[in-house]
Amino acid sequence: MHPFEYQRADSPEAAVHALTGSHTVHGAKLIGGGTNLIDLMKDGVAQPSKLIDITQLELNTVEETKDGGVRVGALVRNSDMANHPLIRSRYPVLTQALLSGASPQLRNMATAGGNLMQRTRCYYFMDTAFPACNKRNPGSGCDAVKGINRIHAVLGVNPHADEKTVCIATHPSDMCVALAALGATVQVKGPKGVRSIPVREFHRLPGKTPELDTNLAADELITAIDLPRSNAAAHSHYTKVRDRQSYAFALVSVAAALEMDGQTIRSAQLALGGVAHKPWTSIEAERSLAGATAGPETFRKAAELMMAGATGYEHNTFKIELAKQSIVRTLVLASKGGAA
Repeated sequence: MHPFEYQRADSPEAAVHALTGSHTVHGAKLIGGGTNLIDLMKDGVAQPSKLIDITQLELNTVEETKDGGVRVGALVRNSDMANHPLIRSRYPVLTQALLSGASPQLRNMATAGGNLMQRTRCYYFMDTAFPACNKRNPGSGCDAVKGINRIHAVLGVNPHADEKTVCIATHPSDMCVALAALGATVQVKGPKGVRSIPVREFHRLPGKTPELDTNLAADELITAIDLPRSNAAAHSHYTKVRDRQSYAFALVSVAAALEMDGQTIRSAQLALGGVAHKPWTSIEAERSLAGATAGPETFRKAAELMMAGATGYEHNTFKIELAKQSIVRTLVLASKGGAA
């Protein structure tokens, strides 16, 4: 692990001030639970010059908002969020997603803000013995394209991308998939003030800058996540397909939140994990469900739309059909009340 400076922030303003000017790859980083960042530092993937401890900031509450939604502070632990009465009753799909992630010990440490900022678990990104990684070493190439790419992306990847910018890593979070389906918003604070970023716009596709995971500026602090009022609690479900039952990242995951009127779907929100550089959503798929009658044909059509344009590599083509079947299964369970 490389030497670094340590600083404890006593206010959000102090944290933002400490970040100011940290626009280099080895600049200052915020630390909350540390469940991802410390691992990256130990492996030599992340080498921040300064760690800013924000654990003492008063950002650890879950509160109802005036419009009937819920605000989750950035430092709320994943286990506390998953088990909070407001989350369990109003957003059960989020509880399911959180409890499917990591292990109890990690959930007791990991924070909401940190979960948003998780970095990929691509083998080639996590292991510095592989020099070609456009995310870790911009312009070096992508060993995953012709390597072992079973866990990698099938959506949001340009097959004709330049070798110096291509990246087929996937976003690892379960929580973020549920937040995307619920239409959540991230509240951030920076030197220019506060702003709101919809979760669906918070994470990025690789484009020409695969080293950037999010649209959060280097000198901004996540303060909270806002969940809008939802009428889909009774008809929501989270499915996670993985190689083992616990402590494994998703090959494919699906979050669905439906507003139902009998067998008619009044509105639908869907998001996928394990298939792209960010939680994957499709307005076309959601529109195809709105006003339709719940059933296999309706759900398969939505699945086809969600996976439109998917491209597999040597070891992960199976993900495309796996995702389609997982979407159908999740929608069936959600339409029936979310029972497994």
